[in-house]
Amino acid sequence: MVHHETMTGAEILLKALVDQGVEVVFGYPGGAVLPIYDELGKQNRLRHVLVRHEQAAVHAAEGYARSTGKVGCVLVTSGPGATNAVTGLADAQCDSVPLVCLTGQVPTSLIGNDAFQEADITGITRPCTKHNYLVKDTNLLARTVHEAFHVARSGRPGPVLIDLPKDVVQGRGEYQPPSKVKSKYNPQVKGPLHDIEQAVELIAKAKRPVFYVGGGVINSGPAACQLLTQFVRMTGMPCTLTLMGLGAFPGSDPLFLGMLGMHGTYEANMAMHDCDVMVAIGARFDDRVTGRINAFSPHSKKIHIDIDPSSINKNVMVDVPVVGDCAHVLEDMIKVWKARQPRLDERALRAWWAQIEEWRAIDSLRYPASTEIIKPQYAIQRLYALTKDKNPYICTEVGQHQMWAAQHLRLDSPLHWLTSGGLGTMGYGLPAAMGVQTAHPDALVINIAGESSIQMNIQEMATLVQHNLPVKIVILNNQFMGMVRQWQELIHGSRYSESHMDHHPDFVKLADAFGAVGLRAERPDQVDDVFREMMAVNRPVIVELRTDASENVFPMIMPGMAHNEMVLGPEDRSRDNQGSEQDGMVLV
Repeated sequence: MVHHETMTGAEILLKALVDQGVEVVFGYPGGAVLPIYDELGKQNRLRHVLVRHEQAAVHAAEGYARSTGKVGCVLVTSGPGATNAVTGLADAQCDSVPLVCLTGQVPTSLIGNDAFQEADITGITRPCTKHNYLVKDTNLLARTVHEAFHVARSGRPGPVLIDLPKDVVQGRGEYQPPSKVKSKYNPQVKGPLHDIEQAVELIAKAKRPVFYVGGGVINSGPAACQLLTQFVRMTGMPCTLTLMGLGAFPGSDPLFLGMLGMHGTYEANMAMHDCDVMVAIGARFDDRVTGRINAFSPHSKKIHIDIDPSSINKNVMVDVPVVGDCAHVLEDMIKVWKARQPRLDERALRAWWAQIEEWRAIDSLRYPASTEIIKPQYAIQRLYALTKDKNPYICTEVGQHQMWAAQHLRLDSPLHWLTSGGLGTMGYGLPAAMGVQTAHPDALVINIAGESSIQMNIQEMATLVQHNLPVKIVILNNQFMGMVRQWQELIHGSRYSESHMDHHPDFVKLADAFGAVGLRAERPDQVDDVFREMMAVNRPVIVELRTDASENVFPMIMPGMAHNEMVLGPEDRSRDNQGSEQDGMVLV
């Protein structure tokens, strides 16, 4: 009889993480995970970043994962530690971010007894994780960890939670290496050739085509983004990106129409409405993109390439579905395109581009300039002009500042734009930037924030200072929850119920209190100097810009409206363009 060497559950766990290629764990200790932390303190293969709140640990792991393409890793204790992580898990689920979250749990004998710091975290997180596990046997621990990482990174990525009762972590068991674990979860990555040929044929015959590309291409990896760029340039056809897809196709390319959707450009939304062939790649026809579904792109044949079969025909019926990883599918589409060398309808395409140039000429992102007050759009444009040579990583919080950043930054490479799209989590940006800076210590990492969002996880300033993470935080302070105020102005008769905060901290003093650097600009002519000073300092910095409180994000598709019914600016507020107050109130 062969005796295998046994190890403690905590030792097995850490060995499994190392074998999965984990280098950094974001976490916060507590009673149920003390045996794991004890083991963590005895080794130096895994780096631990101590956050100040568990929600921030998950967002930091998201930032780490999204800027590297690796699986993010989180370690929190049971009960409140685990429930604090729920918002981060829901965010990762909405935006398809690969994470493994390890939660402590009370010993198996106490589960269901309302023990101290007990929460049914597998029950609580079932709807907001891709998969979750409660480990009941130390011998199954290694296998579970390996499978969790496989599930998180395969197919459409997402967060996976492993609940670890204290007796399982303290007990002894055998270790299995990743090579011994075969998972039954193997999503299809190669698209069926017949579907790909059908898609190519449709694109080749198009008179008014548009590529509609989302975050799935970025999740697939830089190779998929290169193939996308190659294919779009081969066809010479226009391309628009979703909020989550920014950077997948170069923002400076003349074929790029800008972002589409609720606050997208006029040309992108009009092209979506009037096109005859739509090529959706790694996008999910989200309600922020489509506007009113029954008026969405009424004259187009739709191709939908997605790794997640459940996303196809979910919101919008399509004509040619292709299930597969877009890197593989795009590679095959390029091969078929080259082999066929299709003759395009050049005359129709010239007419389509002429129409697009007319829409472009409207210049839907223009705004009234000012020498007196800092316009938020101006602040973003100056930030871009002064930092673009450094290829910065840009994170955002959620609100007006997020939309202005998406509109006015021209992102040329993937993995450099990190924002909370699906869940819209205020408080995402600062911890996400922390995760990015951890992964890329020498890079310029900027978090564009609003004064309301930044206060959701402001405690993480202490984490930045402790771990020497020189993140730059740019706060567009307009004294309001700006996006809430905008909707109240446009849809709720300018009744500003609870959207104005009468009291904010002095952000310069606050930065100082945390041991960081605080800077402020109140006039447009101070903006450049402040940004230069911010970049000259190798420490965490908060820059507060006092911006125009009355500025709104335009253009805008009002709730319940269609792509061709955009409101271009405050002067374009005709009632027939706006829908009734009632229509707008239904949608968020």
